[in-house]
Amino acid sequence: MPLLASILLVDDDSTTNFLNQALLRRMEVAQQVLTAENGEQALRTLGQTCLGPDSAACPQLLFLDMNMPVLNGLGFLEAYVQLPLAQQQAIVIVMLTTSLHPLDQTRAEQLPIAGFLNKPLTKEKVTALLEKHFG
Repeated sequence: MPLLASILLVDDDSTTNFLNQALLRRMEVAQQVLTAENGEQALRTLGQTCLGPDSAACPQLLFLDMNMPVLNGLGFLEAYVQLPLAQQQAIVIVMLTTSLHPLDQTRAEQLPIAGFLNKPLTKEKVTALLEKHFG
């Protein structure tokens, strides 16, 4: 399986980000694991890493929590679809959440996501996801 350039974890729980970052580093699946605590920070991170001279560091995989302050997962996705089309196609977005209201799930399925995973993130979930989308 190829080594990803970058993975972005978007979750307002710093412990969840820490644990997921540790798991991904231990698995050695990406050169870089970035974190953001809400959708607004995630959009800024994508703007910094995906546009311009540093675009090689653009995340290829993004794990997105649904319920966050400032800008939640749906708000992020709605803003994300406004970004340049080539960038949208380059990033695999997976909703990583503890629970999902059926209305939120229906709305999210209309936006550019590759699927849903229940927390916690595990080695098996990551491996299956990588094989499916990058294998």
